[in-house]
Amino acid sequence: MSASLEKAKKNIEKLLRNNKIGKLSDEVKNRQTLTRDDSLTSDEKVSQKGQLKRMEIISDHTGRDYAYLRSNGGIKDLAHLHGNIENFIGMSMIPTGVIGPVAVVGGDAGGDYFVPMSTTQGSLIAAYNRGAKACRLAGGITSVCISEGVQRCPVFKFNDLSEVMQFLAWALQQEVIFRKLSAEESRFAELSEMKAHVEGNHVILTFEFNTGDAAGQNTITFCVDAICRYIADKSPITPTEWFVEGNFSGEKKATVNSFVGVRGKKVSAEVLLPAKVVNDILKTTPAKLEEYWRTSTLGVIQSGAIGAQGHIANGLAAIFVATGQDVACVSEASVGLTRIERTSSGDIYGTVTLPNLIVGTVGGGTHLPTQRECLEMVDCLGSGKARKFAEIIAAVVLGGELSISAALSAGHYAKAHKDLARKKA
Repeated sequence: MSASLEKAKKNIEKLLRNNKIGKLSDEVKNRQTLTRDDSLTSDEKVSQKGQLKRMEIISDHTGRDYAYLRSNGGIKDLAHLHGNIENFIGMSMIPTGVIGPVAVVGGDAGGDYFVPMSTTQGSLIAAYNRGAKACRLAGGITSVCISEGVQRCPVFKFNDLSEVMQFLAWALQQEVIFRKLSAEESRFAELSEMKAHVEGNHVILTFEFNTGDAAGQNTITFCVDAICRYIADKSPITPTEWFVEGNFSGEKKATVNSFVGVRGKKVSAEVLLPAKVVNDILKTTPAKLEEYWRTSTLGVIQSGAIGAQGHIANGLAAIFVATGQDVACVSEASVGLTRIERTSSGDIYGTVTLPNLIVGTVGGGTHLPTQRECLEMVDCLGSGKARKFAEIIAAVVLGGELSISAALSAGHYAKAHKDLARKKA
């Protein structure tokens, strides 16, 4: 990333102080390879013996005790953590709050839900709770899971375009076999679509799966790996190289592909807020709220963002942590579109669409003790609950978008953070 001449000069001046550049140069020149490896080894299974050994090494190295980490959050049998963590040393405790009831009228969700959210950011829970209250008083949020699909995109390399065309002519006839291989690898992942993308002598095949109630990234990796090995063995044109993921799927990153399609679950939520609710609960007016949305949308477009929204990542991260989701998926799941408009009668129509909501109600971290309880709190633990969970999340997100937009439109944003997010003396 480039820097202006003025900034570059200031940065160099900081490094020149106390001869930092010279010291760094000497350290780099004198760097030696190690003859002994003191790196931590990864246990195959989580155990108290392994934990104590690593904590002893760390305590000896730093001179600190780490009593809170060592407490393990009340978990007695560390075998419960197998498959979720390596090099285990203890539990990080993140405060968990709750908002609600969140009133949802959806395709799979329906009713009032108290939604747990884990965060260290003061004012976040209050903001989402205010949005949930306003939407509930308005009769609830309509939230619908529109479509589903998770992709893995292997890349195959060939000598030239002629080989690429021959390979594609064969590969596109193998879909039935690819489905069979996927079914043998997983009972839950169902191959639903296959696409091809050509770039010179490279071919990227996009395999889209329905993964049911699991987020599914690992499962589809196993399925696609089996397909790739079949291709390498049976294709009449053998790839010179292949990789199970060509960095085209959009996993854990914001991409245009997933924004215009679906990755995980695509959910859309909407609410109609009467002007009285906007005034009494959100403490602003429909005119100010619409004007702020319009102005801020122009701003986010100029910033080059994919999508246009306020702080979707805030709500998603807090719910993901509380319920055992893959938190890094917030990077893609937070891509979304928020719209806030005044109706002809002077009320507010608000909507949020999330095209990349990667969530699951089975697998991953959902079986861990507190995560399990948090999913149970919204009646979303286990099979048949993932679409419902996605609809509830979209409803929470919409309430949060309306709340933050209202605070900014009325000039309350800074005061709320000063009151709720600043430590008192």
